[in-house]
Amino acid sequence: MALAQLISAERFANRPDAASWVVIDCRYSLDDPGYGRRQYQHSHLPGAYFLDLHDDLCGPNHDGQRGRHPLPEPEALLVRLRACGCHDDSQILLYDDGPGAFAAHLWWLLVWLGKRDGVWLLDGGFKAWNDAGLPLSSEIPAAANGTLRGIPDTSLLVEADDLLPRLNDPTLRLLDARAEPRFRGEQEPIDPVAGHIPGARCVPFAGNLGADGRFLAPEALRARFAPLLDAQAEPVAYCGSGVTACHNLFAISLAGYPLPRLYAPSWSGWISDPARPVARGD
Repeated sequence: MALAQLISAERFANRPDAASWVVIDCRYSLDDPGYGRRQYQHSHLPGAYFLDLHDDLCGPNHDGQRGRHPLPEPEALLVRLRACGCHDDSQILLYDDGPGAFAAHLWWLLVWLGKRDGVWLLDGGFKAWNDAGLPLSSEIPAAANGTLRGIPDTSLLVEADDLLPRLNDPTLRLLDARAEPRFRGEQEPIDPVAGHIPGARCVPFAGNLGADGRFLAPEALRARFAPLLDAQAEPVAYCGSGVTACHNLFAISLAGYPLPRLYAPSWSGWISDPARPVARGD
């Protein structure tokens, strides 16, 4: 069974056991860090807890090497997940506004901690739920007492020092989830250096979604990634800061492929060392 699991708003709302699920709101905006919390306080899925990308799902970054959104300290993340009521056997529903980038990031963090079953993304996110006319709430649930355990799986990660000597290796498939203008170095609204890691392929995460903002069918995702994931390939996902790369990882898993590794510091971590090479253009 693929690690990635999707559920529609209507299907979740009609589940007889929906009230027993842990629901976590992951809404966030890179342009407005307070956006997600404000939206959550205004309205959210009934019973949902809120976890903030910056405050809850990232760790400290003292030297820049870990990128703009460093992986959280495992125990700190577990404390936050337990306060949402997460147990080892919980069914957990994650959502953001709709595209799924921030929800997929938390999905990957749960996989990293060893939670390999029972984690679902709400397909289409809050928008799909709201468009379906399903109930909303502004009530903020009290902190729960979950017992979720977890040990980080370091095999899911790769470091810059592992990548650097292999940039000319044709079997290394670096998959950059950013949009093409940022990949090519034509635009860079966030990081101080524009471009991409030499040898990377541009695979924008938005291409995993249809015009309705929901994930493409697994067969379509498989066709999208098939040219990049042949038997000789060793895929590694990255993006600007390690967040939207997880959308590609979710889509790859949803398509039935094994989960590639993640270069979590991503572009923002790569350029923290000016000695590392930078490429521009296609």
